Amino acid sequence: MSRPMSVFLPVLLGVPCALSAQVNYDTVQVRAVAAGRGVYMLQGVGGNIGLSVGPDGAFLVDDQFAPLSQKILAAVRGLTDRPVRFVVNTHWHGDHTGGNLNLAEAGVVVVAHENVRTRMSTEQFISALNSRSPASPPRALPIVTFTDGVAFHLNGDDIHVVHVPAAHTDGDAIIHFTAANVLHMGDVFFNGRYPLVDLSSGGSFEGLVVAANAALRYANDSTRIIPGHGPLAGRADLVKYRDMLAAIRDRVAALIREGKSREEVVAARPSRDWDATHGNATIKPDMLVGFAYDSMKRR
Repeated sequence: MSRPMSVFLPVLLGVPCALSAQVNYDTVQVRAVAAGRGVYMLQGVGGNIGLSVGPDGAFLVDDQFAPLSQKILAAVRGLTDRPVRFVVNTHWHGDHTGGNLNLAEAGVVVVAHENVRTRMSTEQFISALNSRSPASPPRALPIVTFTDGVAFHLNGDDIHVVHVPAAHTDGDAIIHFTAANVLHMGDVFFNGRYPLVDLSSGGSFEGLVVAANAALRYANDSTRIIPGHGPLAGRADLVKYRDMLAAIRDRVAALIREGKSREEVVAARPSRDWDATHGNATIKPDMLVGFAYDSMKRR
């Protein structure tokens, strides 16, 4: 697994840096944050990784970018001497699936929703970011797929993987570590920043609200929640996120009913109450409101 000194990326989905950023992977550190009994959040560059360790082996949720695979595996080895057995992709985007090939070649079984395999099998275009992604090599594709969900019984935990349709994309999954009381939500949840709604990949603004509500049914006040991007969270953080999206959705819907154009809806700043706290990362307020408008107009 070779690792270049630096890599030019046209898009780092959700990463709090400018588009067209150059990332020197040699300087990236993969950091482990304890989330629950035997479960950790690994942070590097790209989507947050979930990790379960125990006597049955290591279980990963997402794997960031290929040049970080060695560092990610080193971080796992710092927590367990057991091999990585499975990786579940929360959706198809490259900052969550970029390490698939390296892990598969190391003997790890890659699992995802069937739409993830479908999208990774062909070139994709993310219209919101004007970004094309080539088809992934066959060995990088998930070799186990599901439709509604799948369960793993590892490390003394029942790990439930649940599909949430038409949210960030059409292949999103949330992962519930039952005994550890941890949720990994992939990019259905961006903590402290506005989310990307990938409409060109079957996502929808309304679906993010529905997905947040679905996840809240698994959460109590002690649940730790791993977002796709941002710091480790709790139930109250997810409630605030859900309420924010629902309020923006309702404001945009009201403006649409008034006959406002897309430009007029964006100019009305229906997200203004949260722009200062959530609008400073990759997804800016005008982009978010545009997602909401486009999502509702295409229904």
